[in-house]
Amino acid sequence: MAILKIVTTKDGMDTLRKVSRPVTEITPRIHTLLDDMTETMRVAEGCGLAAVQVGVLRRVVVIEVEEGEVYEMINPEIIDRHGRQEEPEGCLSLPGESGITRRPRTVTVRAQNRNGEWYELTGSDLLARAICHELDHLDGKLYTDVVIRDVEE
Repeated sequence: MAILKIVTTKDGMDTLRKVSRPVTEITPRIHTLLDDMTETMRVAEGCGLAAVQVGVLRRVVVIEVEEGEVYEMINPEIIDRHGRQEEPEGCLSLPGESGITRRPRTVTVRAQNRNGEWYELTGSDLLARAICHELDHLDGKLYTDVVIRDVEE
């Protein structure tokens, strides 16, 4: 596995604002990307990473809000959302910044796993926030687009 360079707003705002393309074929290259993204996310001490954040414009996301429980999502889309939460949010692509966002309390996402099989996952609280955050990246959005106020020091 390799540690990939995380694109930040300082060096890659154009990249971060692009819409990622669907994965049409799951190849060994996609498997390597998933593995490298997971390792990169862990080293950076994040809880999620979208492929665009490592310069790959494909609809691929990894999330780990509980140690050892990695969700790999290919071509994910949110199919249901309920409730509301307002919590602090940050981003590996905006180091040192954070803000309060308004997100659904619970979301259900439909995605493919590394074997191309479709599955659904329902998550609440931090997992729901991470899913929304990472899927926003795939559409060229940053959490700062939905921040309702800055975190007070």
